[in-house]
Amino acid sequence: MTPSPSPGPRVAIAHDYLTQRGGAERVVLSLCRAFPEAEIHTLFHEPEQTYPEFAEHRIRTSGLNRIEALRTDPRRALPLLSHAADRMHIDADLVIASSSGWAHAFPTQGARLVYCHSPARWLYLPADYLGTSGPMDPKRLALTALTPSLRRWDQRAARTAAASGEYLANSTIVRERIQEAYGIQASTVFPPFHPAVAEGEQRPIPQLAGWAGADGTEGGHHQVVSRLQPYKHVHRVIRAVGDTAGARLLVVGRGPERERLRAMAPPNVRLVEGLDDAQLRWAYARARGLIAMSHEDFGLTPLEAGAHGIPTLALRAGGYLDTIAEGVNGHLIEGTSPAEIRRGLAEMEEMSWDAARIRAHAETFSEQRFIEEIRARAEALVLGAKIPR
Repeated sequence: MTPSPSPGPRVAIAHDYLTQRGGAERVVLSLCRAFPEAEIHTLFHEPEQTYPEFAEHRIRTSGLNRIEALRTDPRRALPLLSHAADRMHIDADLVIASSSGWAHAFPTQGARLVYCHSPARWLYLPADYLGTSGPMDPKRLALTALTPSLRRWDQRAARTAAASGEYLANSTIVRERIQEAYGIQASTVFPPFHPAVAEGEQRPIPQLAGWAGADGTEGGHHQVVSRLQPYKHVHRVIRAVGDTAGARLLVVGRGPERERLRAMAPPNVRLVEGLDDAQLRWAYARARGLIAMSHEDFGLTPLEAGAHGIPTLALRAGGYLDTIAEGVNGHLIEGTSPAEIRRGLAEMEEMSWDAARIRAHAETFSEQRFIEEIRARAEALVLGAKIPR
């Protein structure tokens, strides 16, 4: 009797929390396609705020997930999260951890492959996290008190994870931050743009009905796709486009800056949130260009725009240096003041853009390339064992 083949190594996926729709959550969906049998371990899961595809997977959460106020806004749980992460023990031969501060600490006896989107911003880039909050803001006071102990905890977690496997950075600048924060030499594996952003039906956005340009047609707007955080500089883009005759701006995203941005938006600027993929495809397909003015860990949205043949105006910094080829799929500028943004948009109008060439550039960051590289590194960590597909 021929013995049945032994099962492959047990693989689990870890992620900080599934409570929003962003690039990191898109990466987790790609990891799910790379390892379809893997269970997802995360501190919080709020189905209404993240991608519906996660409903197709087994998800294990922390005990804090039962508290709605924390589940809908995990920042409120900051003093509790290191303890909760320490209790997220994962029984697997290999853990693929998609981490921006917590998932790399989930305990396991198996090997770990950490895919780091950035060392925790609230510990190493607090100005980005806190924005313009005043000196007596509760978040600022809490973070000031917690930072010394949390840094020690976070650095210990990173070193433990690296010692039991491999640490990866999602961009050149994040690789540099990992070295500075943890003393770890990480390899760089660029994330993919998600194929769902480019492929499939398109559905109009109801809130934009009747919002047309000077010629009476929909489309031709500039677009921002971003979480509404202070460091994203969306307010400066609104000022730049809002003061430009004949221009229109669509801002796609949600976050703590929402009400402030809505209050300042003139009639030629619209803010929408909670779009499904078909609506996002519709918005990209009709955009004149993307504007990206934040210091990003990885420049994902120019690739999403590029999949539709749309060029990007971006800040010459951070992850955009990895994903934008000047004159091919975008134009880079030095600063984020409204005047500089307006000047950059005018310069883009004078440049010649080839939609086919833009799409070809985006394809070099395909999901299939990402999956193949992650699987190869995963199999190397479990001593060459074949991981089931």
